[in-house]
Amino acid sequence: MTVEICSETFGERSDPAVLLIMGAMASMLWWPDEFCRRLADSGRFVIRYDNRDTGRSTGYEPGTATYTADDMADDAIAVLDEHGVDRAHVVGMSMGGGVAQQVVLDHPDRVLSLTAISTSAIGDQDGDLPGPSSQYMEHAAAFEDLDWSDTTALADLLVRDARALSGTRHAFDDAAARELVKRDLERANDPSRLVNHDSVGGGEGKARRAADIGVPLLVIHGTADPLLPLQHGVALAEAVPGATLVSIAGGGHELHENDWDQMLRAIVAHTAAPR
Repeated sequence: MTVEICSETFGERSDPAVLLIMGAMASMLWWPDEFCRRLADSGRFVIRYDNRDTGRSTGYEPGTATYTADDMADDAIAVLDEHGVDRAHVVGMSMGGGVAQQVVLDHPDRVLSLTAISTSAIGDQDGDLPGPSSQYMEHAAAFEDLDWSDTTALADLLVRDARALSGTRHAFDDAAARELVKRDLERANDPSRLVNHDSVGGGEGKARRAADIGVPLLVIHGTADPLLPLQHGVALAEAVPGATLVSIAGGGHELHENDWDQMLRAIVAHTAAPR
């Protein structure tokens, strides 16, 4: 089956490239337009794309997907190839942070630097890292009974999920979240295929540890992340010599607009020097 990945760019192709990889059940729209434009205005060629089974990229009937993190890493490289980019700064959010680590391990010659937002280290874990909050787990149980073909029910649950993932520092904007979810699902080839992200398997690189990451690493993590508590970001930063950790006070598992200034400053600084 031919895999087609839908992508979009911001900024000038002559600027250093930054590839954005989003997390589970989220198309490239979850990298907000204004976030991308501001990063591009800082002198970066920004590329965002739809992962498999999201947006307008190739998808599979619910429950039939067999692709792995290695395959998703290959998708990222295919996007770079499509835009004629030899090497890029890679930024991953949540599951996209895991895919971004896989890109570094599988294709080290294509990556200038790595930024991992609200994610955890891939590879063997020591089992000491805390899991999601009990409140989030109580909410997440609703996905087990969801009729994924019911777009209205899916939209309502995704909005509630965004609320459950939000931090403690800023008020949750229900209207904005609902509008984003609406746009995302209307644009998707088949919203029911989002369920496939629950079964994405680890790639061969899972046998390696995050310590094998051989490019400069920036970790950005909210201190109030209910899905992957801050300790996950700390552990990832500690696993890679020379890594930088930027904590977002009160930040959740999200890209909240009020935190963009801090996030973008860190990303622009991290991607500034030639590698």
